[in-house]
Formats: sequence, C-alpha cells, structure tokens
Amino acid sequence: MSTTDSHADFFPSPAPGNARETGIDREMIQGLILKLGYVSSQFSTESTAQKLHLPIPVVGEMLEDLRRDALVEVLGSSGPLCYRYSLSQKGRDRAVRALEISGYLGPAPVSLDAYNQSVVQQANSRPVVDPQQVAESLSHLTMSDEARMLAGLAVTGNRSLFVHGPAGNGKTALCLALRNALHTAVWVPHCFAVENQVVRIYDPQVHEIQSGPAPGQFDARWILVRPPLLVAGGELRLQDLDLAFSPTLRFYEAPIQLKANGGVLLIDDFGRQQVQPAQMLNRWIIPMEYHIDYLTLQTGQKICVPVRQMLLFATNLDPRDVTDPAFLRRMGYRLNLKAPTPQQYARIFENYAQRLGVSVPPGLIESLLDRYLREHREMRCSDSRDLIERARDFCRFNGVPFQLAQEQIDLAWTGFFGSDD
Repeated sequence: MSTTDSHADFFPSPAPGNARETGIDREMIQGLILKLGYVSSQFSTESTAQKLHLPIPVVGEMLEDLRRDALVEVLGSSGPLCYRYSLSQKGRDRAVRALEISGYLGPAPVSLDAYNQSVVQQANSRPVVDPQQVAESLSHLTMSDEARMLAGLAVTGNRSLFVHGPAGNGKTALCLALRNALHTAVWVPHCFAVENQVVRIYDPQVHEIQSGPAPGQFDARWILVRPPLLVAGGELRLQDLDLAFSPTLRFYEAPIQLKANGGVLLIDDFGRQQVQPAQMLNRWIIPMEYHIDYLTLQTGQKICVPVRQMLLFATNLDPRDVTDPAFLRRMGYRLNLKAPTPQQYARIFENYAQRLGVSVPPGLIESLLDRYLREHREMRCSDSRDLIERARDFCRFNGVPFQLAQEQIDLAWTGFFGSDD
C-alpha cells in the first residue's frame, strides 16, 4: 500500500457503538450474519465482526438477538464476552430466504445517505490542485504551452475536458497523466444498501488501497484509496452506466461513474461506442449539468447518487460528427491536440531514444523529417516510438546491438507505414 495525502476536512464516522449507529436496518445485519453462518459449520463473534467490518459489541448485540429468537445456538466461549455459534434449523431456513433476496456476503454496507454525503463532502473539501502538481504530472509529455495550460485549468478548476485531434498525438496519454496531479486520497465504502439490496462500490481493479488511520479509529466499512482512474473505450454500452444486477450473486455492481467518484473517468475513443453518439451524449447531460445521476433497481425504484469526478472525453473523430452544442456547452474545457511541429517531433524522438538508452546519430531526425515532407505524410507524436521500437525489432531479429542506424530506420519506416511500390 502506498501513501497519499488524505482529506483534512473529511473523515468517516467513528466506529458504530450499536446497531442503530450503523445507519442500516438491524434485519440486514442479522441477515448477513445468518448467511455467513449458513456457509460455515460454526462461527464466532470475533470472526463475524472481522468479516462484516463491524465492532465486536455491535455483532455481539445482533448475535444475542438471534439467540433469543432461536436462530443461532451457543456452542461455547471463544474469549471475553465472545462466543462460538452455529445456526439452528430455524436459522438455516431464515438464511436460505435471506440468500434468495440477496446473495451478498462481505463487509456490511453503509446507508445510501451516508455514501451520498461522503462523496459531496469530499468533493467540496478537496484542496485546490497546485499548478506545480499539474506540471509534474505532464512533465514527460511534449506538447504546446497552450495545451499544457488548458489541461492544467481543467484539473485545477475540477472541470470536464474534451480532447480531440488526429490519432496518435497523445490524447489518451494526456488524460491518463492528469490523474497523477490528484494527490488527495478518497474514502469509499465497500458497498451501500438500498432497502434490502446491496450495491458494491469497492473494486480492487479500480481502487488502490492507501495507508490510513489505525483500525478502530474510524468505521471500518470505509476504505482509503488513491483517487481512482477508470477508462472506458469503444466497448462502453449504455447499460454500463446503470446498476448491474447479477442473477447468480443477487446483488448490484455500481456503474463506472460511481466507482470513479473522487478520481478520473475517461471516455476514450468517444463516438466509437456500440451506440450512436447522440444516445451517449443524452445519457451524460444530467450528470454533467447537475453532478447527479439517477439509477434504477430491478424493481423499478430509482435512486439519486452524486457524480463527482474529473470527466474526460477523448476522440480522434471530428467533434462536429460526435457532439452537439448542448453537450459542448456543458463541457468545462476543449482541447485540440494537433500534429506535432518538427521541433516537437525531434524532441519526442530524442526523449524516447534516451529512455531506451540508445543514441541518435547526427542527421537521422533531419532525414526522417525530410521523408515526411517528400511523402506528404502528416507527423504523429506516436510515430517516434513506433519507428524506434521497430528498429529494435530489426536489431533483435539479426542478433546485433540495438542502434538507430539509417538502415534500421528505413526498414522500420517501410514496415510501419508500408511501401508505395
């Protein structure tokens, strides 16, 4: 786990002292305990508290209620004020009914209200991103001063950004780098509850856990994570922006805009999704305008949730073909990443060669620039990397030391761009 600065003005609630302070129904906590007991021959107060991320007194209170209702049986002591239990037949029957409603097994959820308040409070209390942090996050990229300024304004102003321009000129690289300017860690819950249903938020593929306060100082149902980065490309569907219910597991998975709260959400290759751009634009109108979204449960019930992340769109299509005035009016900033100038191309080529530990012979870049001109070919920022990597393939294939001689570059050019013969 790495360390990131945590919010100074937001901190999860202290560990709940009783069931009421958890913010969720007692029946939900009891159902979780019964389901855990159903998959174990026996369980203890301590192990149940650990799995539910709840304090032992809260779990002990719930287990005592279950014992009085003849749903669990005490097998013996497991420590001071802690016991070993097993389910009675009545308890097993109740657990089966609970599993039919929701198959979720894991840390206890927080309430929907608690989740909504945490997202808004953290967004409002987030320190302003320092321009120096933006500069450091973009230092490895070669771009115009104007592009660097517009990207920095989007981050420091916590506004959305629409990046467009020809393919291969660093749109995705720029968007990914902006995440590194966000240094303030985010508190997220494992999940939240909507009546008797569970919506899972925490995703180990998205959320990188950070070191935080010592256990016991806060409600352990919350986790401190690095500002998340979530990228969706051409595979994005409209249904990916709504709650995903698993008929097998019988609980909901949060959509991408919730998992990205407090961080960065990049919609890459915009306009190449499986739905028409107009449909995707319409889906984003409410979240962009009001920073909220409405999600629908299987029952038809709608819930309102905050959407508070840095929203980025990147496309190599003509903006006029994939956007409309209503969408662009709601966009914070627009950035056109154009083809590199000869000076920028040379700098990118030299930087990538230096990164790989290979020298650039005098005159090599000039000959490349001349060839672009002769063949009326537009330069792209990614060309330098692609040509150098193919030159390395040539050296590896022939068993010779890696070098950027004219012969290797000429063959790399033909292999990458093709031959006109």
